[in-house]
Amino acid sequence: MKVKCPVCGKETEYSPANPYRPFCSEVCRTADLGSWASDEYVIRGEPGSAMNLSPEEYEAAAEHTREVAAKKERSRK
Repeated sequence: MKVKCPVCGKETEYSPANPYRPFCSEVCRTADLGSWASDEYVIRGEPGSAMNLSPEEYEAAAEHTREVAAKKERSRK
């Protein structure tokens, strides 16, 4: 199955063959971890509430994550 990388948006394979899944590469995986570590990402709501997201809400959250990452990348240049 193909999914969009939550960091850069590149289509990537979501399978055991991709050791970085759901990311496309180690670079995107590390960038995402750095964003969590620097508190750029915050999980709002009650613990476990993410399990109640609809596919549309999940995709909207992923799109927001990509936008934040792109903005961060542009600010670095």
